[in-house]
Amino acid sequence: MVELLFWPAVLAYGEAAVAYAGNVRYPGLGRLAIWGVRIGWLVQTCLLILQAERAEAFPWDTWAGSLNLFVWLMVGGYLIWGCKPRYRLLGLAVMPVAAVFLVASYLGGGTDTAGSRDVSTVFLVLHVGFVLAAFAALSLAAALGGLYLWEERALKLRRPGLLRLRAPSLLTLEQLGLRTVFVALPLLTLGMVAGFVHGASLDPQIILTLAVWALFAAFVVVRPRGRRAAYLELAGFVLVLAALLGLLVTHLS
Repeated sequence: MVELLFWPAVLAYGEAAVAYAGNVRYPGLGRLAIWGVRIGWLVQTCLLILQAERAEAFPWDTWAGSLNLFVWLMVGGYLIWGCKPRYRLLGLAVMPVAAVFLVASYLGGGTDTAGSRDVSTVFLVLHVGFVLAAFAALSLAAALGGLYLWEERALKLRRPGLLRLRAPSLLTLEQLGLRTVFVALPLLTLGMVAGFVHGASLDPQIILTLAVWALFAAFVVVRPRGRRAAYLELAGFVLVLAALLGLLVTHLS
């Protein structure tokens, strides 16, 4: 039953990624893309519910399970504003990552229903849930930063197709990226506090998570603008990826 839900979710995310790419040349494909996102997210939601129902403990404590939950949170966050036509270019950055990560989660056993019985489920919900929600939000901020840099360059080069794509203004992208970071940082802080209260050790994943927190804490204090903010958001996403990889290293060690 789990696989019957996994494959439609992957196919829907993949269809959305392809349709978003095609939408750059043929704007009518944007509607097909957003329906792929919606259907894929709903199917993945059913997959997570089935995992939670069948598992005797928290089913997303492994690196692959965390990746599964991360994808769901990231796509869900994108859907908050991604249904609007002017944000369809953002989907071109989000959905290929979602499809690839979901496949990687499946290959690593992220759709299994086994869970950890060694630690409190409440702790895992607070620690893993808040940290992954923050990582998902920061990934969306990076996508906004990447779109900002692309649009800024397109404006400088006066590309005629930019108006046809109906992309958000640079100011809108900058402000939305800042707001996304403002949401993510408290979530990350709560997740880290839950981990340290439970006695988490300084493994590679924790160290990288601290680096993510430090970068975006400085981001919130300094409040960079324009290209500088976009580059910092992209640098933060690199650290998020490294932290997720650190979770894999910790799992294998």
